[in-house]
Amino acid sequence: MANDLFGGLMKGLSGFMPQDDPDVKLMSAQSDLSDLQQQETAIYADIGRQSLAQFKGRFPELESRLQLVQTNIAESQAQLEAVQAEKKQKEQAEQRTEQQCVCPQCGYRNLEGVKFCQECGVKLGVFNCPKCGAVLVPGTRFCGECGAKQEV
Repeated sequence: MANDLFGGLMKGLSGFMPQDDPDVKLMSAQSDLSDLQQQETAIYADIGRQSLAQFKGRFPELESRLQLVQTNIAESQAQLEAVQAEKKQKEQAEQRTEQQCVCPQCGYRNLEGVKFCQECGVKLGVFNCPKCGAVLVPGTRFCGECGAKQEV
């Protein structure tokens, strides 16, 4: 996948370079060869899938290796999803921390743990609507989700 990205980038950039330059010709030829090799690999994969479907059970060793690889792919995908979820949670936590530090009134960035803005005195923090739980900015008079009046 990274090779596809790099190849596409290089192919796109070669349009801006002099076409008679030997390095550009070399890069273009390498890119064309890579594209053709990827097409060949995709065709072999299609042939293999069709053969496996047609001759199921005739290649037990290969079928066993394929199942192992497919199991490993599923585990790897699950691990990737877990890491992505962890990253998202970390980003959300950082965003909440940042929201608690930046004054909604004047925009001043206060130190973490400060309860009142050091610039204008407004109460800091992230607040939730007591009725629906929506996140509210300090000083909000009505909830944007449910319309409940807030205690200011």
